[in-house]
Amino acid sequence: MNSDRRTFLKTLGALGLFTIVPRKVLGGNGYIAPSDQLTKGIIGVGGIGRSSYHFTSSPQCRLVAVCDVDRKHLEQAVAAAKNNLNETVTPYHDFRELINDPNVDVVHIATPPHWHGIMSVEAAKDGKDIWCEKPMTRTIGEGKRVVEAVQRYNRIFRLNTWFRFQDTFYGLGTEVATLKKLVDSGMLGWPLKVTVSGATGFAWKFFWTGKSHLTPEPVPEELDYDFWLGPAPYKPYNPHRVHQTFRGYWDYDGGGLTDMGQHYLDPVQYLLGKDDDFPVRIEIDAPQQHSDAVGIWRRIKYTYADGCEIILEGEGFESEGKVPYIEGPNGKVYKGFECTIPDVMNKLAELPDPEPQRTDFLDCIRKRQKFALNEVNGYHSCTLVNQAAVGLRLGRRELAFDPVAQMFVGDDAANALINQPMRGEWTI
Repeated sequence: MNSDRRTFLKTLGALGLFTIVPRKVLGGNGYIAPSDQLTKGIIGVGGIGRSSYHFTSSPQCRLVAVCDVDRKHLEQAVAAAKNNLNETVTPYHDFRELINDPNVDVVHIATPPHWHGIMSVEAAKDGKDIWCEKPMTRTIGEGKRVVEAVQRYNRIFRLNTWFRFQDTFYGLGTEVATLKKLVDSGMLGWPLKVTVSGATGFAWKFFWTGKSHLTPEPVPEELDYDFWLGPAPYKPYNPHRVHQTFRGYWDYDGGGLTDMGQHYLDPVQYLLGKDDDFPVRIEIDAPQQHSDAVGIWRRIKYTYADGCEIILEGEGFESEGKVPYIEGPNGKVYKGFECTIPDVMNKLAELPDPEPQRTDFLDCIRKRQKFALNEVNGYHSCTLVNQAAVGLRLGRRELAFDPVAQMFVGDDAANALINQPMRGEWTI
């Protein structure tokens, strides 16, 4: 890549002062010369990192590097880049080498969540912009560190859940923008209650759970299991602990709650105008959880200081009758955007649309503008799932949370899970 352009981009990111950017960097009229391409490297190419949505190369952003601690995954990614994208990519076993590669502009983190915080911070420190899969981090404390690093090093961060700004939202029959317009209009009244039920499709991953009695097995020759574990506590290898089923273990993720929770909760946070707020009370109805393997849960309720509520309905919880997705003192909205307010669509048509959001990640990088779902609002919605995960792990029926201190109130064990110790050399 053109070294002058790279130097300019990094200088621009460090200063954060330019309001006028040369046409060469902006790609005027949609044209970007080959020397002006952005480049990306993907860390974790065994699953979503090698999906057709992410494993791409284009005139706007070319794939130049891949990384995985499973040799077979790495070999398959290199072959796919050559055969499907006509790209010769540099393979890395150690993510730090990919991050330090001067030919990489954007680091896409597609690993299990126990790596997200460390890799995001290291990428920011090295002057790379970041595309991170959800959940943003496995703990509340790691999320704080990512926010600090991204802002300290003036990087552009994107969290990969997009339903706050595009696509029909989970069976509601409309994009989130229409729901946002209705909420902001005040026609529903205040405070609001949002119920994420089986009707929205949220139940389909409830059985992403772990196994409580894993038999140790030999580590496959192609897998660097110690590196895969990284900061997580050492546990003997079993194939159910890694790759696609890692979500069922607290050390790496938190089951269907943390895997899908941010997809569902982030748009709710946006609808309610809570991008800079946290719930003050979390109530959990769940069986006692295993210390290692994630189990199911029945109901989670979040309450904000102003009385707004978010309810997640889990396995075995059955509401009576038809459940509204959003309800307030003056009206309700059901699946399919069925609304109790008469002539609601015509009334909404007369109101201004929500403020436009920046949804082109590459354009945000070039113009050094925050992406629509960035490190700040992403941290807030990720904290929602991590609050519940803490309560589940500890068997709490209720937790109180201080939004200013960003700590649990009067619960040392819960606060100990905000910043969890890391194994060996790993720190954040």
